[in-house]
Amino acid sequence: MQNSASKQNNIWHPFTQMKLAKEPIEVKSAKGTILHTKDGRVIIDAISSWWVTLHGHSHPYIAEKVKEQLLNLDHCIFADFTHSPAETLIERLMEHLPSEMDKAFFSDNGSTAVEVAIKMAIQYWHNQGIKKPKILALQGAYHGDTFGAMSAAERSPFSAAFDDYLFDVTHLKPPKDKMDIAQFKTLCETGEVGAFIYEPLLQGAGGMVMYSAEGLNEWLKIAKANDVICIADEVMTGFFRTGTFFASLQMETQPDIMCLSKGLTGGVLPMSLTVCNAKVYQAFWSSDKMKTFFHGHSFTGNPVGCATALASLDLLEKQETQDSIQRIIKSHNTFAEELKSSDKVENVRTIGTVIAFDVINDGEAGYFNKNRDALYKAFMDKGVLLRPLGNVVYILAPYSITDEELNKVYGAIREVVL
Repeated sequence: MQNSASKQNNIWHPFTQMKLAKEPIEVKSAKGTILHTKDGRVIIDAISSWWVTLHGHSHPYIAEKVKEQLLNLDHCIFADFTHSPAETLIERLMEHLPSEMDKAFFSDNGSTAVEVAIKMAIQYWHNQGIKKPKILALQGAYHGDTFGAMSAAERSPFSAAFDDYLFDVTHLKPPKDKMDIAQFKTLCETGEVGAFIYEPLLQGAGGMVMYSAEGLNEWLKIAKANDVICIADEVMTGFFRTGTFFASLQMETQPDIMCLSKGLTGGVLPMSLTVCNAKVYQAFWSSDKMKTFFHGHSFTGNPVGCATALASLDLLEKQETQDSIQRIIKSHNTFAEELKSSDKVENVRTIGTVIAFDVINDGEAGYFNKNRDALYKAFMDKGVLLRPLGNVVYILAPYSITDEELNKVYGAIREVVL
């Protein structure tokens, strides 16, 4: 019989340097913001387990709703079939989405939500016999690990092995001044740009890069004026991470397509949605089978996932959760002022429930900054899970985090960085 260590060696863990890999930490259970490990450690999950967990781990209300759904309908093919959990979920989400959003397409994670969106935008023009081959995206963009998502992202060491197989995308720095706006306008006015994909207001994996709603809104107005399909990747920014239900709601001009995942189910089960407006949908509304959107997943519209998302929505709409979100925002803003007074950090920034800053050191900026691993270990030694993006340290905690836990996270940063 295999022992625990050999069993773990059969698993290929993500983001692991194989030859130097250490034994992964075995988590025995999790409750609220706390991870309990097999060896007795208590760790505060201050990054929501890769930005997915909204309400804390093992939430009893969500667990009960999952159980109820499992005992009624676990799964059903979603082609030519439907069910109440899916219909109810979309109906309730439409109350929070921009009013232009009209249709929703299910898939199973953030990358596939983006893949669906890109395919929708490309086929939108194909179905009309119009050639608009160019796609615009942001410098530092990350949209996932499938091929369309990698193509939309800025080329990096993560995609280096596949660069020869990716399609071309033009990457522009996030809008900050008149020159950025002029460059975007010039490209759109060529009539060749079919789509613009962006992470609204907050680029996560790119280093928690934050940019203004005003600048993005100018770009969106230009794009719409030139009939460019706008795709908002809200996989990370949705569900109040940026202070509003969706980051797109902070702009007057709305996208044509939105990608949702991560917090969609409260971080409990994998599920994603690609939602679009009537304009996009109409390009597929035809009796011609060749205009069909030929895309689907085995677990599309999974009823248990839908029930989980509905339970998360119930909690998200509660005043208690909204109060917690405001409490976290206020606390981060106070800590940001403290950080700004330190000569050990720079570029302190906040948006909604996210706070980030750059640690000043002599290493190369970026994900592979030499101090990253040392920072990660130092935080873990203090019982706090923070995964720096190179020299960028950020907090993106579940909304259930207590003041005591939040202060422990701040304290760990003070001891390790300041």
